[in-house]
Amino acid sequence: MQNFGPFSLTGQQALVTGSSSGLGFEIARLLAAAGAIVWVNGRRGETVQKAVDEIASDGGEARALVFDVADEDAVAQAFDTIENAGGGLDILVNNVGLRDRRAFEDFTGADLRRLLDVDLVAPFLLAQHAAKMMTAKKSKGRIVNISSIAGLIAQSGDAAYTTAKSGLIGLTRALAAELGPKGINVNAVAPGFFKTEPNRQAAADPKIADMLARNTSLGRWANPAVLFLASPAASYVTGQVLAVDGGYVSHY
Repeated sequence: MQNFGPFSLTGQQALVTGSSSGLGFEIARLLAAAGAIVWVNGRRGETVQKAVDEIASDGGEARALVFDVADEDAVAQAFDTIENAGGGLDILVNNVGLRDRRAFEDFTGADLRRLLDVDLVAPFLLAQHAAKMMTAKKSKGRIVNISSIAGLIAQSGDAAYTTAKSGLIGLTRALAAELGPKGINVNAVAPGFFKTEPNRQAAADPKIADMLARNTSLGRWANPAVLFLASPAASYVTGQVLAVDGGYVSHY
């Protein structure tokens, strides 16, 4: 077992939403490797269980928690499950995200609300439940919201997603102010181009490799990074947005 030192999460419990695949899975796997008991979430039981089994095969401890983050009743039931299992919750990673790329004039109110329900309302309500459990446990709770570089910069044809991810950054700062006195740190990660399984084809595309070489300071794809903000090493870091993008948003 790797020694994570000040980044160790031994004895802590974490919930990572949307962690049955992609970036969420990589986050869940890393937290488990650092010693956390990780609740793996997704909407399909089969894919969630597959992720749990894969984490277990790596020596980590994971549990399945199947629910839709946009379903308020299901969210409440999920936290009841965590509570009944014992140990409470120490870490929440709001990772689930919905994207809908098209011109903003093509959106209906229903389209926009659907995206906001997943990308902004759900993290708000999940944080409510998590903060309540963390406060009851009197643990040094950690909430990490996965925003996007789209929350910091914008491009045409992505207005709804940019709006939601910008709002998530605002929520991060607001919760940091409100929950800090309760011993809960709240931060956000703004990922750039991550080399995860859903991006496998894109990662093999020489045109995208060339774009990254031209538009990022490091000139390459990123690897997942959430462990620092979830660990005791970040005990005095709250209300911050960490852009993990190889310098994309600051590159000229």
